[in-house]
Amino acid sequence: MAGKPMIMHAASCDLNEIQIPFHIAEGPDRWNRSRTWFISRTDDGLRLKHRHRHEDGSLDSVTNYGGDTTGQGSADRQEFPVDAESITSFKANGLEQSVTNIWAVEVSEPGQGDARFAYELRRPQSADGRYFRVEFDLSRPVAVPPPPWGG
Repeated sequence: MAGKPMIMHAASCDLNEIQIPFHIAEGPDRWNRSRTWFISRTDDGLRLKHRHRHEDGSLDSVTNYGGDTTGQGSADRQEFPVDAESITSFKANGLEQSVTNIWAVEVSEPGQGDARFAYELRRPQSADGRYFRVEFDLSRPVAVPPPPWGG
């Protein structure tokens, strides 16, 4: 993904759930539209789930993974440690390195000149020390991207 154009779009939002498609450029006028982030309310906080689809709209074998917040978080940052359902899926699909995932989402104050949305994945050094972060500039509008595959 490094160096490739990326776009996110808060495509659907209500009091209980936000759906955020995340597209990655694969070439001129061609986007991988397989990913959508779902952030929803739970009784104790927030839940982040990742939906992955193939270009034909079918679900990927590794989909609906994520986790729930375990702490208060803050108004601009929430962390989501991997949940048991995701660990089971990762192990079943040979993704042992992912069983320690911690995802985070940050949203800065709207209307600011440096407004941004950030998505982050990190793993402790005991796994593979992976750290991935992408930030999206929210200070200027962009054209609405096409819907995610299967959406």
